[in-house]
Amino acid sequence: MPLTDSYGQGVTYPTLTDKPNAQTLGQGIVDNLTPKVVMTFASAVVRGATIKKPVAGMVTWLKDVGRLEVYDGTAWVAFGYGANAWKNVPLASGWTNNGNSQGTFQYRVVNMYGENTIMFRGGISRSSYPATMPPFVTYTLNSSALPTGSRPSSLRSIVVPCSDTSSERITLKLDITTDGWLNLLGTNNQSKPPWIGFNGCFASL
Repeated sequence: MPLTDSYGQGVTYPTLTDKPNAQTLGQGIVDNLTPKVVMTFASAVVRGATIKKPVAGMVTWLKDVGRLEVYDGTAWVAFGYGANAWKNVPLASGWTNNGNSQGTFQYRVVNMYGENTIMFRGGISRSSYPATMPPFVTYTLNSSALPTGSRPSSLRSIVVPCSDTSSERITLKLDITTDGWLNLLGTNNQSKPPWIGFNGCFASL
């Protein structure tokens, strides 16, 4: 009668008293170990067609989206990870990088706790503003839209820090639009900050 492994993982192996059968031996090992390793599939669709009844704890790698997922007993959920390279935000006229020595304004998309998230870092500067500004001003910071995969499914509004020099405010609002534009709001005649920062700012896509 087959026994199971000493680690409590349910992997069976034959005993010396079992009838010799190489196929049964090999299949038993493969069938028991495969669900416990990271399985690779071309896509979630292929995975669904292959694994009819997933078991909690199964882990898979999806090649089309480059994502590691685990079955939690109810659904496949992504691991929290982040390895995508930082990309420079193409700045609109009037803005320069490294505001307050915070580095180049950059973004990247990572998976955090099961959902794609856009992260920002760096800072930007502006040497001058119009002498007179209306109460509500919107500055579009990027000269070209973010690529499709970096755009949110609905408008995201987040808070970003700014200088308190020449400004009554120390934070501004950044709108990330569904068509990939970064719109800065909050500057006016009383708030003309020389720099805006983005370190630690992020939003769900």
